[in-house]
Amino acid sequence: MWTGRSAAVLPHPVPPGPSPMAIPSEGTSARSCPLRLLPPPRNPMASSLAISEGKRPASAASSPGVSPPHMALPPLPPRRAVRGRMRGSHSPLLPTQPQAPPDPKGAEELPQRSGRHPAGREGAAAAAVAASAGREAAQGRQNMVPCDSLCKEHHDPDVPSLSWQEGLPVPKLEDTITRYLNAQKPLLNDDQFRKTEELARAFEKGIGRELHEELVAQDNQNKHTSYITGPWFDMYLKAREPVLLNFNPFMSFNPDPKSEYNDQLIRATNMTVSAIRFMKTFRAGYLEPEVFHLNPEKSDTEIFKKIIRFVPSSISWFGAYMVNAYPLDMSQYFRLFNSTRLPKLDKDELYTDEKAKHLLVLRNGNFYVFDVIDRDGNMLKPSEIHAHLKYILSDNCPAPAFPLGYLTSENRDTWASLRKNLLDNGNAEALQKVDSAVFCLCLDDFPIKDLVHLSHTMLHGDGANRWYDKSFSLIITKDGTAGINFEHSWGDGVAVLRFQNEVFKDSTTTPAISPQSQPASVDSSRAVQKLDFKLNDALKAGITKAKQKFDATVESLSLNMIQFQEGGKELLKQKKVSPDAVAQLAFQMAFLRQYDQTVATYESCSTAAFKHGRTETIRPASVHTKKCSEAFVKGLSRHSTEELQNLIVECSKYHGRLTKEAAMGQGFDRHLFSLRYLALSKGLALPEFYQDQAYARLNHNIISTSTLVSPAVQLGGFGPVVSDGFGVGYQVQDDWIGCNVSSYPARNGKEYLECIYKSLEDIFNVLKGKKIGS
Repeated sequence: MWTGRSAAVLPHPVPPGPSPMAIPSEGTSARSCPLRLLPPPRNPMASSLAISEGKRPASAASSPGVSPPHMALPPLPPRRAVRGRMRGSHSPLLPTQPQAPPDPKGAEELPQRSGRHPAGREGAAAAAVAASAGREAAQGRQNMVPCDSLCKEHHDPDVPSLSWQEGLPVPKLEDTITRYLNAQKPLLNDDQFRKTEELARAFEKGIGRELHEELVAQDNQNKHTSYITGPWFDMYLKAREPVLLNFNPFMSFNPDPKSEYNDQLIRATNMTVSAIRFMKTFRAGYLEPEVFHLNPEKSDTEIFKKIIRFVPSSISWFGAYMVNAYPLDMSQYFRLFNSTRLPKLDKDELYTDEKAKHLLVLRNGNFYVFDVIDRDGNMLKPSEIHAHLKYILSDNCPAPAFPLGYLTSENRDTWASLRKNLLDNGNAEALQKVDSAVFCLCLDDFPIKDLVHLSHTMLHGDGANRWYDKSFSLIITKDGTAGINFEHSWGDGVAVLRFQNEVFKDSTTTPAISPQSQPASVDSSRAVQKLDFKLNDALKAGITKAKQKFDATVESLSLNMIQFQEGGKELLKQKKVSPDAVAQLAFQMAFLRQYDQTVATYESCSTAAFKHGRTETIRPASVHTKKCSEAFVKGLSRHSTEELQNLIVECSKYHGRLTKEAAMGQGFDRHLFSLRYLALSKGLALPEFYQDQAYARLNHNIISTSTLVSPAVQLGGFGPVVSDGFGVGYQVQDDWIGCNVSSYPARNGKEYLECIYKSLEDIFNVLKGKKIGS
């Protein structure tokens, strides 16, 4: 079902749940190529071969933006934009210039940047809306241009991609309160709404106004970053829930088009090589920024790209601006490699050590490391990587009696205490190898049975052959099925999707080895080090308990899928309704049909068109979706087909408005979250507004949704963010719609999907002018 260009579904950011990286799609025109969040791979890193397999060009300075080892640095953000075309990945226009990571001492000490978008707020807003207005940019319309010429010419980056995004705007407080009340209205009865409205208006005129003015003042003093950055990192890093299922999402790769390359060893070697090529291309400053082209006829052309290369870098940004080309924020990317989330009591830390040269490989619960970068900074020959991976796959060492990987699925404070025990017990060097590794490669010794098995494998696996704290793990099963599971605190998925697209394209179009390739004649027994951990009785007991918790949690998780094949994006656009709005309407209609309720619903929207933007929330449950859902579920006999069509159109228009507001930083969730964070950080009593049960219910997201579409991705998913909720990963393709739903025993995911199917069927029949029965 999830074949071809499938959506990667990711979680959402509402404390303490995961932060989605999906981008709501609006029914944009064929020329409109919004979001660059998940650009389809063009010719990925062929260029990086010039860097990674040979001497580094003189102009490729060692990457700035390297975070010193063992620093508790908060991560960085994603991107978005409106009508136009998104390009990036490897078009010779504007190579990426890595950004220095935030200083752990505080936002006020971060490197200062102008914080000004060359086109002003209007240009930033246009870029924001376009990027979030749809996911078509990710669906193949933005082909990646090879950067071979870029690397071969060895010229310096044309435009720094991380210096001219406008700062994320702080919304007006009165607008935030109005939007908040609009989101509450479909969830409350009249008496409840009256009370909530009174509290909200009192907050707006009283303590809320004071907090808002202080937040604006702080934002004005810190234009080098975003007002949500610090609070959002704290939200993630202070969360004590396990990262497993609560935060880490997965995205699986499509199979290699050449079936003989879907061998575990072949694919692991090729993907590892492509991953290192990507890393070296980024660190050398040659990875093109995510660019939104507001006027693609002028800027998204080979002529312009050739001209801009010869313009001095100090003014090349102005040349791009003159033709309405806007690079989007890429400040998260440096956390992709050599990074790990370290468990600490009360608040975790992010650790990055870019000097480390080794790869971490997990197989059968055992840990192996070997260098993939030599002492001169060049990538190891693919034939040597091939040999070392073959050696690991041939190792008959039994699984450890106490697999250490289970500890990363524990409560964060519990894991922090056990980690301290590990360090005190003589495991510091081994843990350092794990934490600083370029990334984690998990080799599973079984094939994938079906798509449900695939989801379970990539979302959680068996617990023993995983290290959930790594920035990302590349998982490859016995039959060559590949996927990525990633820790969410450091970023919102933009970097991961870009990485995944590039690795897929590079490994399938220019594979480093073939099935006929022979591994190098090297002594892998010396090059590959198996890590051994010294465990005392307390650690063994901790691992045993962690495994018991893991097994119980995973046993309670259900994953179910459907594919609706009676229509998709093409028909919806013909009917002039937003594909994303229709999908969200179906989710509302289905829940009403199943549970006779309208509940808090979350859809993530990237704000990466702004400097250090993270995500904003779209609230799909509205008075419009409630009215339309009730008409379809409870009142069909009282409505004509034309009336039902009009109700769908109203839902689409309103959803489009919410999407654009969120993409432009004009939602209400992040603003209210920041005001609450500010009040608590000042030691103030929690304002009565936040103690309202309605506020708590709105942030208890029973339906959590996210979608990303990419030709590299076969399937994606995430766990429910609340115990009585659904995690809904979905994609709207040209002629079909797919949903991947996770749930715990409190909800029936299979039945919910049946209701979604029925809702989609009714909506499409009405749009086609057919009369439907009850």
